[in-house]
Amino acid sequence: MKQKFWIAFSSIEQIDSTFIQRLFNYYGDIEQAFNCSKKDFENIEGLNVKKAETFLKLRDKIDVEKVYEEVENRGINVLTFDDAKYPYMLSQIHNPPMVLYYKGDLFSCNLERTVAFVGSRRASSNGKDSIKSVINDFRNTDICIVSGLAEGIDATSHRSAIENNLKTIGVIASGFDFKYPSSNRDLYEKLEHGCGAVVTEYFPTFEPVKFRFPQRNRIVTGLSYGTVVGEAAIKSGALISANLTLEQGRELMCIPGSINNKNTEGVYKLLKNGATMITSGEDVLNALNWQIIKEKKSSAECNNNQILEQNHVYKIISDIIGIEPLCFDEIQAKTNIETEELLNTLTMMEIEGLIEFTDGDRYKGVNK
Repeated sequence: MKQKFWIAFSSIEQIDSTFIQRLFNYYGDIEQAFNCSKKDFENIEGLNVKKAETFLKLRDKIDVEKVYEEVENRGINVLTFDDAKYPYMLSQIHNPPMVLYYKGDLFSCNLERTVAFVGSRRASSNGKDSIKSVINDFRNTDICIVSGLAEGIDATSHRSAIENNLKTIGVIASGFDFKYPSSNRDLYEKLEHGCGAVVTEYFPTFEPVKFRFPQRNRIVTGLSYGTVVGEAAIKSGALISANLTLEQGRELMCIPGSINNKNTEGVYKLLKNGATMITSGEDVLNALNWQIIKEKKSSAECNNNQILEQNHVYKIISDIIGIEPLCFDEIQAKTNIETEELLNTLTMMEIEGLIEFTDGDRYKGVNK
């Protein structure tokens, strides 16, 4: 089985995908590439000789069967660069990962309808709401949301995808022995068990060290036909992703935000330099020249609509809570419902998933 030699290569932290690709291209066979000899190095164009010598020293310490078993025993799926199922868009970038490790059902995701969403880890409520609003417009379609499973815009993008019956792919900057950040453990579980997939190029034992996050970003954008930037400071990982998007020849889109927010300075810089401004899902579809067909409504959505139709008070409250969250007093002023009844009603609506209680003691309609 050739796959074990790809895995053996990827288990060496001191080499990267470019090195592996050069050897593979020269030999045309991954087993021969792994068992290469020093005398061939001078014939391989662009090969870093020092790195090649380091590889030879480390290779001789590797038990190929053992590293293969380490992956297999963890229940991790493997996709290699020479596999016919390897994602086409990712294969076209300058430095594609030679090995993709994944959990979940990667091929339940429509890899021909992928959009990346990136942005600040410390996103504002407005920035998160903007992301939710755009993704809500894709509800019940075959569009797949790709992001980096970080806090902030990434986590909001994944959660919004799940809430809107969309598949989503999370690309991580470590091996599967780590779930970083720990606050997103539930997202890992959801993506691995029905909502999409978690993907990485790193061997299971590799830690989420700083330099791996920019490397991870090229996979997020590389899997996608276009990238939407939410909030992004002038110096941020999201700006790295934006530049990668342009280098990869993909569509770069930005959501405008408050001009007083430091996290939108990078967004407005990109817009001034020609990025497409988007304020809705329809704008994304137009930028990518996509037409989509909505699938049948999810059972949860049908159930919510049925509840609203059957409960007159719920319907009144739902109709007045729009995009901007309202506080209790504002809702009461618009409905004239007695305090105790309104408190009970809002509590029940929140429990049944019809509204959300947001920052600032306000209520917001779900999927509005």
